[in-house]
Amino acid sequence: MDELEALAAEIGDKLKARGEKVAVNESSSGGLVSAALLSVPGASAYFLGGAVVYTPKARVLLTDIPREALEGVRSASEGYALILARNACERYGATWGVSETGAAGPTGNGYGDAPGHTCVAVSGPVEAVLTVETGSEDRSANMRAFAAAALELLKRALDS
Repeated sequence: MDELEALAAEIGDKLKARGEKVAVNESSSGGLVSAALLSVPGASAYFLGGAVVYTPKARVLLTDIPREALEGVRSASEGYALILARNACERYGATWGVSETGAAGPTGNGYGDAPGHTCVAVSGPVEAVLTVETGSEDRSANMRAFAAAALELLKRALDS
């Protein structure tokens, strides 16, 4: 968690300095993206909220993404990650939306993705999406790697 907290502190400093806000929709990282961002003193200046959208039911209850917006898009894909990031941004009125969706392990998911597969996305003044394959079945390590990938992507977006 130390690596995630250090990265989140950098991000928090940038967001506070710019007066920008962030919201998160994450899945297989299990809340680690939000936890890292909230670990920074003064996080209330930039963190608006987030959701762990781990199941289709959670997605319906927590995001209110219209079913038609998901037609032809499968979970744990770059397209789905971008929909989640845009939703976080719009729903919370944030400058930045961050998302993560994948298969932490030790087995793959029902969509055919191997453990260690995730897609992360950022939506805001710029948009970016990235697929990560750790090649590991270690659930806890994958969750940390997924959160780190999402935070790194946000940091790069803030620097662009």
